[in-house]
Amino acid sequence: MLEEIPSKSIIIKQKHPEYWFGYDYNMNLYKGCFHGCIYCDSRSECYHIKNFDQISIKKNALSIIEKELRGFRHIGVIGTGSMSDPYNPYEKEYKLTKKALHLIEKYGFGVGIATKSNLVVRDKEILNKIQQKAPVIICLTITAADDEICKIIEPNVSLSSERFEVLRELSDEGIYCGILMMPLLPGITGNLENIREIISLAKKANVDFIYPSFGFTMRDGNREYLYEQLDKYYPGYKEKYIKLFGNDYSCHIPKANEISKVFKKECEQVRIIYKMDEIIAKSKEKVIRKQLSFF
Repeated sequence: MLEEIPSKSIIIKQKHPEYWFGYDYNMNLYKGCFHGCIYCDSRSECYHIKNFDQISIKKNALSIIEKELRGFRHIGVIGTGSMSDPYNPYEKEYKLTKKALHLIEKYGFGVGIATKSNLVVRDKEILNKIQQKAPVIICLTITAADDEICKIIEPNVSLSSERFEVLRELSDEGIYCGILMMPLLPGITGNLENIREIISLAKKANVDFIYPSFGFTMRDGNREYLYEQLDKYYPGYKEKYIKLFGNDYSCHIPKANEISKVFKKECEQVRIIYKMDEIIAKSKEKVIRKQLSFF
């Protein structure tokens, strides 16, 4: 049994939906994360999450969510996956995310999901129902095109190749989906070879978008963990990172501007969108097309 933690509120109103996929609200059903990603910002001390690798659940989460959904005056898009993956291994048994999606559909809200798990494809039927009335945006985080690199930097997630397969299946179902290409680590994933391969595989999966960030973040807590893992798997990289970034929070990969230009050009060539405003606009257009398809 997972530990249950008390929570008075689960769905939080967002001040600036236009900044992140049009999410009007944010929701985290679980606390902690099992992925073990070496770069994870959620390990940062500022979030005050003890035993981050252990997963717990919000007590009475579904009843709290339904009460909140009934009470909101504004029907909008609810994002999930910002601090804890909604499709962690325990979701197979607990089905909190699946049940929350049914409540979201019941009250006419849209949903945005960020995940690194192939389990999301289990819920394609309810996601399709939601998208008939409101926007759905499914983001699979993919930072490494190569499965062997994925196994090192994201040890407990679905392999990158599996995530591309999920995107293909969701796309075939008409569900709006794409890639979060972030974070990118200098010398490991922050290079044109990796980025070009992600774009190529994204095209084959028929994704709608790729949203990138050409770097990563470091704060107290996740900095120490990253350096520990770099020493283990990429000897000498810690010293290079210290020299490049010192105590910076926002860290850009070398030649980020040049790489960004190549990324944009190649996305445009294969007709994959990458700008936030366009991604949000297309998610709304998808709903209209779904509705028209019934006539």
